[in-house]
Amino acid sequence: MLLQKETTRRKFLLGSLLALPLSDMVFKGLTAAQAAEMAAPELVDYKPIFFSADEWQFIMAACDRLIPAGGKGKAPGALETNVPIFIDQQMHGDIGDEIYMQGPFDVHAPATMGYQIPFRPQQIYKTGIRLIDVWCQQQHQQPFHELSTADKDAVLTQVQKNDINFAELGEGSLKGSQFFSELLSDTKHGYLSDPMYGGNKGMKAWIAIGFPGARASYTEWVKQHNVPYPLGPVSLLGQRA
Repeated sequence: MLLQKETTRRKFLLGSLLALPLSDMVFKGLTAAQAAEMAAPELVDYKPIFFSADEWQFIMAACDRLIPAGGKGKAPGALETNVPIFIDQQMHGDIGDEIYMQGPFDVHAPATMGYQIPFRPQQIYKTGIRLIDVWCQQQHQQPFHELSTADKDAVLTQVQKNDINFAELGEGSLKGSQFFSELLSDTKHGYLSDPMYGGNKGMKAWIAIGFPGARASYTEWVKQHNVPYPLGPVSLLGQRA
């Protein structure tokens, strides 16, 4: 069942977490992080709030290629850590409300002139996904999410380099590289953020990179270079890996 608009991502995630007896699971031998991972939504069962079904397919496929599973040290990928859920929750929220949108906008201005896109992040996603899928249909006769792994990587590279010209597809206010930057930034944030925001399920990304999370103090380890940090991460809600 889809959530109502007024439900915030934090309430949604906390509600999902508190719906299960975490303390009971911890006492049965699970860590709080493992219990929290079980409480987090399963990606295959999650119903997106902001994205349409077709857009969700794109987000899932693109995130999977930006941070694929089995990287260095067999690190978890974007799908294993619920990154798409993080992005969906962010776009459903009030992100971008602080951006001044009265213009005038000069889309050809140098980067030093600041934000010159007449779209909030939500519109960047909707526009970028639509244009890329149009291009993929023209060139491959398939939407992005149905392409081979190699073709997906090639398309994302072309988007990043502006080799897929959004202006030729009818959109003169947004470049492919701008959409790619938004997507890549949000994917990184979802991968490395605190689990309470929907991504980094089970603190897997933090565990993989040895990040201590929200521990109260670890100053004694700051100057100990090339020494593995022996303690697992702690989330903002006090979950421990």
